[in-house]
Parts: sequence; C-alpha cells; structure tokens
Amino acid sequence: MVPETAVLNDVFIGKLRGIVKNRLSTARSVREQHGHDESYHASHLPDAVVFPTDTEEVIDIVKVCAEHGVPVIPFGTGTSLEGHVAALRGGVCINLMEMNKILEVNAEDMDVRVQPGVKRKQLNEYLRDKGLFFPIDPGADASLGGMAATRASGTNAVLYGTMRENVLAMEVVLADGRLIKTARRARKSAAGYDLTRLFVGSEGTLGVITEITLKLYGIPEAISAAVASFPDLKSAVNTVIETIHSGIPLARIELLDEVQMEAINKYSGYDYPVKPTLFFEFHGSVNGVKDQSIAAQSIASELGAADFQWATRAEDRARLWQARHDAYYAALALRPGAKGMATDVCVPLSRLTECILETKKDIEKSDVLAPIVGHVGDGNFHLVLVMNPDDPEELEQAKELNRRMIGRALSMEGTCTGEHGEALSVMIALKTTLDPGDIMNPGEIVDLQNQ
Repeated sequence: MVPETAVLNDVFIGKLRGIVKNRLSTARSVREQHGHDESYHASHLPDAVVFPTDTEEVIDIVKVCAEHGVPVIPFGTGTSLEGHVAALRGGVCINLMEMNKILEVNAEDMDVRVQPGVKRKQLNEYLRDKGLFFPIDPGADASLGGMAATRASGTNAVLYGTMRENVLAMEVVLADGRLIKTARRARKSAAGYDLTRLFVGSEGTLGVITEITLKLYGIPEAISAAVASFPDLKSAVNTVIETIHSGIPLARIELLDEVQMEAINKYSGYDYPVKPTLFFEFHGSVNGVKDQSIAAQSIASELGAADFQWATRAEDRARLWQARHDAYYAALALRPGAKGMATDVCVPLSRLTECILETKKDIEKSDVLAPIVGHVGDGNFHLVLVMNPDDPEELEQAKELNRRMIGRALSMEGTCTGEHGEALSVMIALKTTLDPGDIMNPGEIVDLQNQ
C-alpha cells in the first residue's frame, strides 16, 4: 500500500523531468489548482503536476510512479462536482489537457478518435462542416477524457444516452505502465469481457485514459426547443411521464423547480415565471419536429402548463439552454460565499413523481437551501445543497437530507451516485487485481487502505 501522503524525493522528480522536461511543476499555486474540482469537497493537493503531450509520456510517468509507489491522479478541466480529482494521498497529478488532438474522423462509420484533452465544444466545432455532432452535454465544456472517466450524462441523455452508450473504445495506461486497447471500432463484439464499459466511469482508479473512440450522429434536419411553466411540481413531472408514455421522441426534457428558476432569473438576467418549469427539445425532420412539438404542448397544456416560449433559431436555443447550464452557479449565487453539494438519484419513471414530491416536502421541512433540477426523461434528478461546509451543523444537515433522499430512491428500486451495494466486493477485487499497489487515484470509488 502507498503511504498516507507521498513524499517526492529529488531522484523521483529527476526521473519525471527526464520524461516531460519543463512541463512539471511543484509550485504550490499550480498544485492548488489541481487539488479540487467545482464541488464543496476540501482541496487535497498533489505533490507535483505534470503535463504530458502524448501516450508514451503517460506510460513512462506511470511506470516511474509505480516503481516508487507514488499515487497517480488524472486531471482534465476540473469541472466535475463530486471530488474525483482530489489528491487524497498526494502524488502526481497528470494534467491531460495538452493531449488535445482530434486524431481521426470516420464520417461514413460515424465515429471519431480523440485524445483525452479534447473538449466537447472543440469537437463539435470541428465536426460541424461534416454534418456530424457528438451529443453528450453535461453543461460544462468538459474534456472528453474526463467525461468518459466519470461516465458523464447530460441534457441529451433521454435520446442519445450517456457516455456509457457512446464510447466505442479506449486506450488506457494501466497501473504497471501497460497500454491496452479496450475494443476496436466495430459496433458489436462478443469476444471476451466488455473492457470499454469497465473503464467508462472508473474515475482514474484503474488506469489513465489516453485515447477515446466515440460514436457520432448526424446533425438533425430540424431542432425546436421550448420552455413551459407549471402551477406545481406534480403537474410538471406528470407531463414528463405522459409525454414519454405517448411515444413522443424527446431529445431533452429538463425539470427545474421554482427555487432554481428564481436563481436562474437573478443570475443570468432572465424573466421566466418563478414556477416549476420544463425545458424541452425535439430533433428530427421538419414535419416530425413540428408534430412532436404540437403533441408535447397539448399534453403539457392539459396538465396546466402556461407561458410556452419556443425557440428554433440556433442562437435562441443556445440562450434557452444556457439558462439550464447555469443552474449550478445560479444556485450558489443565491447565497454568496456558500458551496454546493451536488446530489444525484435515479428512480424508475413510474416512481419519479412520488420521489420528487417527497423530496420537496423534506426540503421544505429542513433549513437547507436546495433547488431541484433533473434530467427527468430517464428518471434522474439532482439537488444542489447550498451550504457552508465549514459549519459542522449545517454540513451535517445537508448530508442528512442527502441520505434521506438516497434511502428514498433505493426504497423505490432506484439508485444513486456512490451507491455500490452488493457489487462492492467485486469492485474491490477488480481494483486489487489491476492496481495491486493502489496508486491509481487511491481513495476514490473503493478505498483499499480501509478494507
């Protein structure tokens, strides 16, 4: 096992400098930038930060770290919300943002091969003239390596799925420095274990992703978006369920409660009604999108929706969805100086209304400020628990509210981020086998030191 914190001696640092030259820093300011993400979690600084430019350098860095028993923490844009990049035991942070090349686009096969530092918007700008796009949109302009490592979802998940469904293959550097390719470009394979899915969502605990092959889609002929407010949460959530049951092919459908809508209005200068609100988007042919929009509006209107605002021009849709993407920072702005604890549960669609309404009642009985947002098309919703993490009583209140929400979701046959259940022993076995020295982002997902 590695020690609680790694102490990097001159010999070790010298070996790293031999690999990356001047692309290494032990300056405190640089280490502080790489010791945290956008979450409330306390910062944990790495002992050094390196900036490789290719896979061979990553291999050599990992081999040196393995030789000396030093932790390795992969780092992308740092926009995650759950503390994935905190260097809990020190070590070397590998910032992969210099590896930002789009390596190969196979337009006929509708896939693309990229390095991990390529950002989502960068890729779509590159693809636009080819009539293709990559749909996974977590809000932040995250790196694709980070999105794969955290199994990112987003507003388009109801139609296009998450990173799990859209990563075709990866190259990964394992804890001993071996480079493996998890699959080939073929869409189907029954040859052995599905290693690609193993590394999607592994948060850097099993290896360092150095290349990703992604599924692409044709840019829709027509896109239409809308915002509609409702008299109460029940009406809004029931609209989601009835729309999906009606077979209307939604690209996006997002829920924001009245607290979140007020936050967005104040933060971004919008004037939406301060009511529970749904954001819709439809993709397809011109006639198809028109029919989908009419059908969805009819269902919503029957359930009390008002104030429909439609957007078809790209710039209008971008402004509309920017409001949703601003949700986290808008929530924090309701209480300047506070931090946000992002929660995440998912329940079967049939239990979604019940789970959200019970959670809302729980929030109202507590002293915690907690706007509700959600990718409700697949039964997924979040709270942003806005609080002061330095106040033990307030932090405990927020954690208790989160625990109750998790228990509620599990009782409804749902799941939650960080809930591993009976599979935990298998995860520990996998981690021990692939990373026996526990150097790959130790302390995240499974903590071998405390087993």
